[in-house]
Amino acid sequence: MAPSTSPRVLIVNDDGIDAPGIILLEEIVRQFTDDVWVVAPDEERSGAGHSLSLSYPIRIKQRDERHFAVKGTPTDCALLGVYELMGDRRPDILLSGINRGPNLAEDITYSGTASAAIEGAMLGIPSVALSQIITYQSEIHWGTAAKYAPGVIKHLLDMEWEKGTFVNVNFPNCPPDAVTGVRVTTQGMRPPGSFKPMRRVDERHVPYYWIKIAFPDGGEADHNDLGAVRENAVSITPMQLDMTAHHLMDKFTRHFDGVETVKG
Repeated sequence: MAPSTSPRVLIVNDDGIDAPGIILLEEIVRQFTDDVWVVAPDEERSGAGHSLSLSYPIRIKQRDERHFAVKGTPTDCALLGVYELMGDRRPDILLSGINRGPNLAEDITYSGTASAAIEGAMLGIPSVALSQIITYQSEIHWGTAAKYAPGVIKHLLDMEWEKGTFVNVNFPNCPPDAVTGVRVTTQGMRPPGSFKPMRRVDERHVPYYWIKIAFPDGGEADHNDLGAVRENAVSITPMQLDMTAHHLMDKFTRHFDGVETVKG
């Protein structure tokens, strides 16, 4: 990417337009440019994944010239920002976050934060998902993201991007002075069981369910995102839209060799 000296930035998230992480991200980005647009859900949409609002209208409340609250998903926000709200000039980069909580390993498949970045990449825009890892009901180390995000974003702005890629950044759950460094990582994979339905019964004796989040131990490796944040390092993971398992192509080709085509 070779943006202008004052890059145009679209900021999206899934925690909602008033979340502390998106407010912090805008403050950070304004160190580089004043051409900042914020298009974010009007309420929390964590876990929305790469969903679109296809069955109901999307309402927008414009708060000022460049801040828009959207009754929709993070993906809706990315689309509206690029196609409708930013005028004729597309953003030079899309930044999604800073999420309150991790987006590591298989979290990417659920994450509205990551999905906004995925949508940006699909539109040909360099896109980054940023997350501050937390321990629930404990202090959130926003100062860690505040200290390290400017350098990360600056390097990404200066980088030449390949089509069909995006970047996933996670800041570790520790104070800024405890960070051990910045690592380029691969995507990890936890053992199964991070999300489980938990049965409850209401006052009318009707059952309902909450999805419990309990990340199991395991899956960390020196080179992956889980291992990096376990050791209090900032994790930067380059990712791609192509989910083809290329290393299995030869195996599947041999396995299906000679199979007759089934005609509809």
